[in-house]
Amino acid sequence: MDPLDAIAIFAAGIAAGAINAVVGSGTLITFPVLIALGYQPLIANVSNNIGLVPGAVAGVYGYRRELEGQRGRAIRLGIFSAAGGIVGATLLLVLPASAFDAIVPILIAVALILVVAQPRIERALAHRPEPKGEHGLALRGAMSASGVYGGYFGAGQGILLMGILGIGLRDTMQRLNGLKNVLAGLVNGIAGVIFVFAADVDWGVAGLIAAGSIIGGLGGSHYGRRLDPNVLRALIVIVGLTAIVRLTIL
Repeated sequence: MDPLDAIAIFAAGIAAGAINAVVGSGTLITFPVLIALGYQPLIANVSNNIGLVPGAVAGVYGYRRELEGQRGRAIRLGIFSAAGGIVGATLLLVLPASAFDAIVPILIAVALILVVAQPRIERALAHRPEPKGEHGLALRGAMSASGVYGGYFGAGQGILLMGILGIGLRDTMQRLNGLKNVLAGLVNGIAGVIFVFAADVDWGVAGLIAAGSIIGGLGGSHYGRRLDPNVLRALIVIVGLTAIVRLTIL
């Protein structure tokens, strides 16, 4: 691996770890960087997923105060998220690589729409009616569906989870963000275990992203509230659109 490529991947890992802790769309940084460096989409996705797991753990640790009293909730919802993650990761492996290559620009576009729509989603959640409870079938089904999405690709999963949790639970946004970090990290971890044994992983890439994402996850959870969300959102959109253009002309 070229030293400049290694630096770029490590830096992307730091950015992704920080963004995942605060917003939840860090894959839209690391994945396009890997594509730009010439990695095949499927290998890039699998290696990126594994690399971001340590960063997710760091983000959860950073939000440990917001997670106090949410252990039972995290376990209940985590079961459905994990089940969905298993399905999503399995689909990624059993479907032809050409299918992933074809659909990934669409998945990135969906994730970018979620990023752009996030402020509107947050405003809507601020005026949401009282939820019917965290044991409802609708919430469990939504958790499973988001897990499938996260296990298959994952970009924008955090934003999707925040929308679901905001509608289904009555709590502060910061506590929900901490819970989001747990659930998204669980899906990434479950998918990562499957990929370790059944997929072609570039361990050099995964290691660089892992090291960077730990730094970013800790920093993002500590300083993330001070970052201008509009700047982050604009950066993510630019990088994501660049990836779509590159993928569609390969």
